[in-house]
Amino acid sequence: MTRSNTRITKAVIPAAGLGTRFLPATKATPKEMLPVVDKPAIQYVVEEAVAAGLSDVLMVTGRNKRPLEDHFDRNYELEEALVRKGDEERLKKVQESSDLATMHYVRQGDPRGLGHAVLCAAPHVGDQPFAVLLGDDLIDPRDPLLSRMVQVQEERGGSVIALMEVEPEQIHLYGCAGVAATGESDVVRVTELVEKPEAADAPSNLAIIGRYVLDPAVFAILRETRPGRGNEIQLTDALEKLAADETVGGPVHGVVFKGRRYDTGDRGDYLRAIVRLACEREDLGPEFRSWLRHYVTEEM
Repeated sequence: MTRSNTRITKAVIPAAGLGTRFLPATKATPKEMLPVVDKPAIQYVVEEAVAAGLSDVLMVTGRNKRPLEDHFDRNYELEEALVRKGDEERLKKVQESSDLATMHYVRQGDPRGLGHAVLCAAPHVGDQPFAVLLGDDLIDPRDPLLSRMVQVQEERGGSVIALMEVEPEQIHLYGCAGVAATGESDVVRVTELVEKPEAADAPSNLAIIGRYVLDPAVFAILRETRPGRGNEIQLTDALEKLAADETVGGPVHGVVFKGRRYDTGDRGDYLRAIVRLACEREDLGPEFRSWLRHYVTEEM
C-alpha cells in the first residue's frame, strides 16, 4: 500500500458551468454567486477547503465568471465607505472573502465536462495530491468531510472519493460505487464506478457526492479518456481506471458520509438549504423560525 508523503495544500473548484437550471437568474450572474442566506454559495465551499488546511485554491472558470474573481478580491472603495460609516461589522464580512485563501483562476474554455475541468488544473497542481470540491454540494461545517478524506488519503495513498447512501430510485442522478469493506466503518475500498446507472444496474446505493482527493496520476488518465455520457469527459471514467489498477496511481477508497449536506444545484434543494441554514443562525434563527411556524400553520 502506497502512502502519500506530501501534505495536501491545493484545492480545485470547477466553476465553469452555465447554471441553466436557475435561468433567468444566472443569465448574467454566475450560479456560484447565488446567495445562500447572505453569503454566495461559492464562499461556503472555499471556507470548507480552508478549514481542511487547503489554503491554495484554484478555481476553474469560464465566460461571464468574472464576479467570482471580484468577490474574492479586495474592494477598496466599499471598504473605505464602510470605514467612514464606522460599520465594522459589515467591513469584517467584506474583508473575510478576500482574506480566506490564496486564490488562482484558470479558464476551461470549452465546456467538456468535469474530467476536462479537472485536467485544466494540471499545470497548477503538478505532481501533488489535491482536492476537488464541487460548488453545488455544501457540507455543514459541523460535520467535517474533507478533512477526513485528506486524512484517509495521507494514510492510505491513492485517491479518495466522498460517498453517501441515497434511495435506489435516486441513484441514476449520481455516479455510483461498488465497494468492499475495510477495517474502518466509514472507509470502503472502491472496486467499481458507474456514471448515473439505472437502479437495476447500480452496484450499490452509494452515490458519489462532490468531494474528491485525487492522486496526480489521474491527469494522465484524463488525457486519454474519451468523452462518455453526455459527450463529456467524465471524471468517474478516469477514477474507474484507477480503481481497476492500483499500480497506476494507488487504490481508490471512499469515505461514507452520514452528515448534513445541502444540494444547491437543484432549485428545490437550494430553497431548502436556505431555510435550514437560516433557521440555525443565531442572528436570524429565532425570528425566522417563529415566522415559519406561523406561515406553515396559519397560511398554508
